[in-house]
Amino acid sequence: MVMSLRVSELQVLLGYAGRNKHGRKHELLTKALHLLKAGCSPAVQMKIKELYRRRFPQKIMSPADLSIPSVHSSSMPAALSPSAIPQLGYDGHPATSPLLPVSLLGPKHELELPHLTSALHPVHPDIKLQKLPFYDLLDELIKPTSLASDNSQRFRETCFAFALTPQQVQQISSSMDISGTKCDFTVQVQLRFCLSETSCPQEDHFPPNLCVKVNGKPCSLPGYLPPTKNGVEPKRPSRPINITSLVRLSTTVPNTIVVSWTAEIGRNYSMAVYLVKQLSSTVLLQRLRAKGIRNPDHSRALIKEKLTADPDSEIATTSLRVSLLCPLGKMRLTIPCRALTCSHLQCFDATLYIQMNEKKPTWVCPVCDKKAPYEHLIIDGLFMEILKFCTDCDEIQFKEDGSWAPMRSKKEVQEVTASYNGVDGCISSSLEHQVSSHQQSNKNKKVEVIDLTIDSSSDEEEEEPSAKRSCPSISPASPMNSKGILNLPHQASPVSRTPSLPAVDTSYINTSLIQDYRHPFHMTPMPYDLQGLDFFPFLSGDNQ
Repeated sequence: MVMSLRVSELQVLLGYAGRNKHGRKHELLTKALHLLKAGCSPAVQMKIKELYRRRFPQKIMSPADLSIPSVHSSSMPAALSPSAIPQLGYDGHPATSPLLPVSLLGPKHELELPHLTSALHPVHPDIKLQKLPFYDLLDELIKPTSLASDNSQRFRETCFAFALTPQQVQQISSSMDISGTKCDFTVQVQLRFCLSETSCPQEDHFPPNLCVKVNGKPCSLPGYLPPTKNGVEPKRPSRPINITSLVRLSTTVPNTIVVSWTAEIGRNYSMAVYLVKQLSSTVLLQRLRAKGIRNPDHSRALIKEKLTADPDSEIATTSLRVSLLCPLGKMRLTIPCRALTCSHLQCFDATLYIQMNEKKPTWVCPVCDKKAPYEHLIIDGLFMEILKFCTDCDEIQFKEDGSWAPMRSKKEVQEVTASYNGVDGCISSSLEHQVSSHQQSNKNKKVEVIDLTIDSSSDEEEEEPSAKRSCPSISPASPMNSKGILNLPHQASPVSRTPSLPAVDTSYINTSLIQDYRHPFHMTPMPYDLQGLDFFPFLSGDNQ
C-alpha cells in the first residue's frame, strides 16, 4: 500500500507522523517503510488508509497490506506470511506492530525500491574480496551482490539499502576521533567493488564511470591517476571507500546507496558493504612480531642451495654478498623481514615497509618488485643474529657452508691495520725517516754557499774578495730559519757547477810579461775645466 503512494502523498504522511519530509522519492519511501517497521500509531495507520483511498478509490484494503506493504500476499511464501513474522523490538522490548524481517531489508534484505523491478539483486556468497591488512572485519552489512539494473542501456543505475543495529551504532559512535581537523572514525562503514569472479579472492576494482551517492549525498572517490601514455583514458585507483560520514547513525532510519556506472560487455561487477575497524602500522608490527622469528636454519638452507655448484654450469658461485642496509630508507636494518614468496636473501626493514604501505598500499617487495602481502611477511632469524653480533659493518658475505663474515672496504682495512700497529709503528717509521735523513746529510756534508750578509766595507772582503765559507748541509729535520745563509736545498751551488779545466803549462809563458802586468794601473786625471761640471742631470735626462 505504501509502495503505491506518490511523492506528495508520502510527504503528507511523513509530515503527519512528525518525520522529515524532504528528499527524493526513494528516500521518502524508505522513511515511510521504516515508520511501519518501527510500529506506527493507529492514527498514522488511518492516515495511510485515507491516502490510499484517495489514490485508488475502488480498491479494498486488507490488514495484510498494512503489515507487509512491499510483498503481495499472493506471491509471499508461507514462511514470510504475517503470522510467521516474529514481533521483535530493539533492546528486548516487544514491538507494537509486526516488524519486517531482516531478510526483507535492503538488497541484502530484499527491500524493493520504486525504480527497481521485483527481481531481487542476486547475492553471491562465494565471491570473496581480499583481506585488507589495515582493517579488521567486524560485520557484513551487505554481502557481495551483483550490480544489476532494470534497463539494458549502457549507463546503468541501481540502489541498495542497509540498516544498522544498536550495537553497530554504538561501535561507530564510540570510535569517533575529533582530535584532528576533521572528525574521523576508527570503526568505519566501508564500501567495496570488485569483479564478479569466484576463482580467487578479488582485488578492489571500480566499474567504469562509477558514481556513488549515500543517502542522496555524493560520495568522494579516489582521484584519477595521470595517464602514462598520451591518448590513454585516466583511471581511478580502486580502493575501499569510507562512507561513515554519510551514514545515518540511527537504528530507525535505513541508509540507501545509489550506484551508477557504465556497463561493459563480458564483465560483471559486485559490491559489498562492511563494518570494519581501522588499524595502525604499530598494531600490524606488533602482530608481525607476535608471529615469531623464523628459524635461522631456513635461511642457511637457502644459502647452501644457492651456493651449491651446478655441474652443468661453467660458472660457480662461491659466495654471496648481502647488505645490512634497508633498500627503502638506506639505513641499518632493525627488524629484517621479507616475504615467503621471495627467493632472495636480502631483507628490508619491517617498520618502514609497513609505514609506507599505510600511506599508499601497494605491498610490493622493494628488492624484487614482486607482490609481498602482509600475511606472507616473516622476520628472518639469521639476520637478527647477524645484526646482533655485527654492529660495525654494513655488508656481509655468506659462504658455501652457510657461515658468514663481515665485508669491509679497503680504506677501513688500512685504518684498522694502522690502528692495530699503534705507537710502535709510528716510532719505527720516525726512526727510519731520521736514519735516511742522516745518511743524506753525510753525503752532502759540505756545500759551498755565498754569504750575502757580510759588510762590503769589511777588512775581510778587501783582503779576500772571493772568500767563501763552507757549512754543513741542512737536513730536512733542521730548522729552515737560519739567518745569513742562502739555502738552496734542491739545487747545487753555482760555484760547484763550474767545469774543471786542465792545468795550464807555464813553461812557455814569459815571466817578464807577468811581472809587467803586476804594476798598478794609473788613471789619467780629469782635465781641470771639466771637473766643475755636474753630469747627473744629463744622465737622468737620457734615461728618461
